[in-house]
Amino acid sequence: MSKTLYRSDKNRMVAGVIGGIAEITNMDATILRLIYVAACIFTAGAPLVLLYIVAAIIIPKRGIS
Repeated sequence: MSKTLYRSDKNRMVAGVIGGIAEITNMDATILRLIYVAACIFTAGAPLVLLYIVAAIIIPKRGIS
């Protein structure tokens, strides 16, 4: 069984990237968001914010081929 990463349409705060990652890894999205925010603080934010924007552009929404 293959799991495909999609941006979440139900569990989203901004673009659904972290919600999609949470769905595919069976983790709580709130925990992943807290880890992401902490990592942004410790890395001065720019690299991870850029990574999130790129992921939002590249990862498709569910139902769009």
